[in-house]
Amino acid sequence: MTGAGPAGAGPALAGSVRRQEGAEAAGPRGAPPYLPHGWRALHPVARGLVLTRALRSVAQGALATDFVLYLRALGWRPGAIGSLLAASGLAGGLLGLAVGPVSDRWGRRPFLLGYQAALALATLAVLAHPHGLVLVIPTVLFGYGLGANGAAGPFAPAEQAWLARHVPAADRGAVFSLNAAAGFGGMGLGAMLAGLVPSWARWLPGPSAYAPLWVLTAAVAALNYLQIARLPEGPAKAREPVAGSRPGQAAAGDDPVTRRRENRALALLVGVNAVNALGIGISGPLLPEWFALRYGVGAAAIGSVYAVTFFATAVAAIATGELVARVGLVRSIVLVRLVGVALLAAMPLMPRFGWAAALFVVRSVLNRGSVGARQAFGVGLVRDRRRGFASSLNNVSWSLPSAAGPALAGWLMAAGSLDVPLYAGALLQLAYALLFGGLLGRYEGAGVG
Repeated sequence: MTGAGPAGAGPALAGSVRRQEGAEAAGPRGAPPYLPHGWRALHPVARGLVLTRALRSVAQGALATDFVLYLRALGWRPGAIGSLLAASGLAGGLLGLAVGPVSDRWGRRPFLLGYQAALALATLAVLAHPHGLVLVIPTVLFGYGLGANGAAGPFAPAEQAWLARHVPAADRGAVFSLNAAAGFGGMGLGAMLAGLVPSWARWLPGPSAYAPLWVLTAAVAALNYLQIARLPEGPAKAREPVAGSRPGQAAAGDDPVTRRRENRALALLVGVNAVNALGIGISGPLLPEWFALRYGVGAAAIGSVYAVTFFATAVAAIATGELVARVGLVRSIVLVRLVGVALLAAMPLMPRFGWAAALFVVRSVLNRGSVGARQAFGVGLVRDRRRGFASSLNNVSWSLPSAAGPALAGWLMAAGSLDVPLYAGALLQLAYALLFGGLLGRYEGAGVG
């Protein structure tokens, strides 16, 4: 859907949008968006999308912490849980691959509205009957338990492209980092709520103790639908200049040299991301199960650890946005990733839950703190008219390889190889750090805006 904002968006908001047209252009950095005056200076649509992500992440954080434990309470075994999460990642990747290019042509807002409405209805169905296809199909489509840090699941490419359109290129690293921080902060709140399940079990026995988390997810989806409905989406720009082009030169969309350069950069990004995704997929989603089996802890302890992790990562994401602005994206990522690899490999060696949890927190902060900056790097490789496509490739390069991880990890854990998934994940993430620095460093600062 393109054109003017919806009825009820209000003349003040529409006027503000018109006054801030051109936010996509490059220019000097504005005030940091995490400061009050920097936040007020953001485009209204950018502010709305960040707030929507923050709220969505609360529900995601609750299910990321407790969904695997919920399935255990329903009688699911590790192999079946891993297969379900793998199918969810695969479906999300395939659907996301189509969403980006279509949203480039028809607009981003309708996809996000449809996602929120369908998520609310599907979650209510799971709450009413958490068995069979009623549980499996919504899980596969909406990624319950995968923890997307507040992103809109397979519709994240449309969301990222919409946000990038309303943020100047010079500010994108900081704004995307703030967007990631909002997601991590909300995930932390959700993890705290997940830790309350043992308390609710006094009145809601068995799997019913997790029912409030499903109510939360449905309510958040409905509220976000109303928020997104208020955000106008203007028409896409007809022309975009190519960096370094001469006056009167053909539009960027007609420039084959620019397109080939973009395609080469995207191909490298997809390949490098796939290595990282497989490493995280095999070592991440089943970590609550690993903690439970390895140390005999439950939802309260695991929820507390995840809450601390998400809150700390929110702070790290903002700090990373400033670090990237000063020393560059590639150098700021490679070093912290190498440290994170060492911490992940050391986790199975810890004799106590507290020690393993401490390593998990530090390692997660280092790995996840740069997610916003990495998203900004990806969308900066192409022009606005192709950012949905670029975000889709970025999404599928994550979703498809990571989909294989939980199934493999679940099979290994069911076979008694409890620690092998963590060692395999560390090895793959080491390869990612080396490849990112070696292959993508040349594109830093070379985006089209």
